[in-house]
Amino acid sequence: MEASGAGIDQGRSAFREQRWTDAFENLLDADRRGGLPAPDLERLATAEILTGNTTAGIDTLTRAHEEFLVVGDVEGAARCAGWLGIQLMNLGEMARAGGWFARGRRLLDELDEPSAVGGLLLLPAALGKLYGGDPAGALEIFSEIGVYGRRFQDRDLAALSLLGTGQATIMLGHADDGLRMFDEVMVAVTAGELSPIPSGIVYCAVIGNCHLVFDLRRALEWTAALDHWCSSRPDMLAFSGQCQSHRAELFRLHGAWPEAMEAAAAAQVLSARGDPQARYGGYYQQGEVERLTGKLDAAEASYRQAVREGDEPQPGLALLRLARGEAVQAQALIRRAAANADPASRRHLLPALVEIELAVPDPEAARLAADELGAFALECPTPMLRAVSWQSDGAVRLAVGDASGALRSLRQAWTLWLELGVPFEAARCRVLSGQACRALGDEASALMDFEAAHAEFLALGAAPAAASAASLIHEDSEVEPGPLTPREREVLRLVASGKANRTIAAELYLSEKTVARHMSNIFLKLGLSSRTAATSYAYEHGLAG
Repeated sequence: MEASGAGIDQGRSAFREQRWTDAFENLLDADRRGGLPAPDLERLATAEILTGNTTAGIDTLTRAHEEFLVVGDVEGAARCAGWLGIQLMNLGEMARAGGWFARGRRLLDELDEPSAVGGLLLLPAALGKLYGGDPAGALEIFSEIGVYGRRFQDRDLAALSLLGTGQATIMLGHADDGLRMFDEVMVAVTAGELSPIPSGIVYCAVIGNCHLVFDLRRALEWTAALDHWCSSRPDMLAFSGQCQSHRAELFRLHGAWPEAMEAAAAAQVLSARGDPQARYGGYYQQGEVERLTGKLDAAEASYRQAVREGDEPQPGLALLRLARGEAVQAQALIRRAAANADPASRRHLLPALVEIELAVPDPEAARLAADELGAFALECPTPMLRAVSWQSDGAVRLAVGDASGALRSLRQAWTLWLELGVPFEAARCRVLSGQACRALGDEASALMDFEAAHAEFLALGAAPAAASAASLIHEDSEVEPGPLTPREREVLRLVASGKANRTIAAELYLSEKTVARHMSNIFLKLGLSSRTAATSYAYEHGLAG
């Protein structure tokens, strides 16, 4: 018993200091030697969940619930039931979660006085309304949860109430107010006022919602804070994978695509080790980079992995269909996704909806989507949202023949994208601006925009976009040399004649390695992936023979 008592003391100390592996090992050892009282079983369950042993953590929390019942602590048993429901709900096991929530409410009925646990057990009803299309109903319940938090001075409950209130407020169209609530709840998290699991929940929810409302500055700031929080707890697996998926999204936006792929891969590894909610983001962000670099089959496979988590990978999947030339199918996908989405998620889909409607083309539908985006930008004028709105407006104006109006909107969008450090979207704006200049008869400015965009796409590795920009540079040429250097055109001519690299090297007095490098550049610049495709390109553009 003395050894068991020492292990409990060491486990409690490690738990207070957030040394989760030490807490887990000491409490588990003490449990094996002589058992643990219910509060320490709760601590052991938390340590297990945070170190990636979620199944064991749920089992231990179940034991804590039973032990609280044995000693007559009904409130403690009800609290464990509530957290069991939340953990199972996060794992998608809704039937089991519902059973625990029902048991928790039944136990509360046995108490003579109200308890903070009453607020905890209101969370599933609030979340059901939030994600079921009733943000006003959710707001009412989250406010009630906040009353419980203040009355019983429960900081975790108060923070979760403020988080949900902010989400509901954004869904009701008051994004600025909701974002300010996020800032307030993050103060409690970064000050270390909350327990570890509520802290992780708040971090990830706030960052996800910042992305939904296009607030790149807040997303960047809070992702850096989450990264620091996770890094200072290296043995904590829960939430660490979600941190990596958020980092992957930011790397992708800022043009650091190799780093985005590394972070996405890390998210996938951590999801398997104990942070299952990171799986979707890890695979979705990987698919996004693969789509932009022209690896369409790989992107399709990544999106299929993401969809196994239950979330449809939109707008990426619809844009993939568009990249494959399946505009009508892309339109059906994005329209369905937008129609079924909650207001915040729908707004996130609007830029892709505009792009796809214009590709079909259905300019009237694109105009409606762009106007909806513009109205949201007036409500919540974050720099990224204004950039997205102006870019969509410019694309629609260009499609309906208002080149002057398009150019004004696109120049504003381009300036903002540069300030935000989002190179791919800035280059897309330059392509559209070039098309507007060409429509206005200003060919010199058009070529300057196309060439700048082409160079940026090449630097990023965005092969399909680079090939498209190259075709615009030489749109009026009788023979289109494209973006290739004279030497690359010569190599392409010989490839089109059926010659192998060794023969080409001998004919041009080059090494085979140099020829291979030229071929790699040709594939990248033209967005191609095979010698057959390169041969077809050469014949189509007058570069063969």
